[in-house]
Amino acid sequence: MSKKTIMLVCSAGMSTSLLVTKMEKAAEAQGLDTDIFAVSASDADNHLASKDVDVLLLGPQVRFMKGDFEKRVEPKGIPLDIINMADYGMMNGEKVLQQALTLIGDK
Repeated sequence: MSKKTIMLVCSAGMSTSLLVTKMEKAAEAQGLDTDIFAVSASDADNHLASKDVDVLLLGPQVRFMKGDFEKRVEPKGIPLDIINMADYGMMNGEKVLQQALTLIGDK
């Protein structure tokens, strides 16, 4: 399987950094080649322009921006979803990784 680039978007890019670490550990345990990173909503466009993103996940705190992000990623064919609030709250990296891979169509 080729490298998967997973972008998480939250209000400041800080609260998801722990979740990124947990997702990276889950991916490593599964032998997956991933590039998982978190950005602030205000910086998302820069990353969408400079990286080949496979899937975009929104943190629950920015779920109100889903429609706006759908318009940005639809032309690029990037799947988008909101991270499950319980998984986010529990920092369940394995479940959020699985959500991303399902959206990409790899699992």
